[in-house]
Amino acid sequence: MRGRAVFFDRDDTLIDNVPYLGDPEKVVLIEGAEECLVRLKAAGFLLFLVSNQSGVGRGCLRREDVDAVNQAILSRLRAPFFSKIYLSFAAPGEDPSSDRKPSPLLLWRASREFDVELNRSFFVGDRIADVLCGRNAGCRTILLTVKEPRKEVLRAREWARSLADHVAPNLQKATDWILQSVGQG
Repeated sequence: MRGRAVFFDRDDTLIDNVPYLGDPEKVVLIEGAEECLVRLKAAGFLLFLVSNQSGVGRGCLRREDVDAVNQAILSRLRAPFFSKIYLSFAAPGEDPSSDRKPSPLLLWRASREFDVELNRSFFVGDRIADVLCGRNAGCRTILLTVKEPRKEVLRAREWARSLADHVAPNLQKATDWILQSVGQG
């Protein structure tokens, strides 16, 4: 049987969002992140980090900066949870066939590389692009509502709420729902 996975957005999902984060010292894990990853890994899920890092495409960051931040995340988690980290460096408005979320290209790549059955998998994130990416790939989606959106993105949050398979107030509740959905919660 093909594997199942949980795909995670990075900023405001696993770590506190710092716009165009390039300083590894500013990485702060979301409360309970490590415990949630432990539980999902123990349930047999492959785990992936999938993130748009448009700061590179916009010229605000270098790929090396993004790599340093991701290494800081991995070291703070203290265990090798992720099978792979998938990143898009495209800026908004670039080639529409790019791998930038909501495109499902990065999830399709993970499916092919790790033999993941996407319709048995989940995508967890805090934005409409995350929900659409998961849906576009055939995954079940969880919208995190930990942070209140800025006024200008409130409409997008409401759209995401209506499209997500589940809405969770935090990562722990999202993990509970995933495990209950597969009969392990």
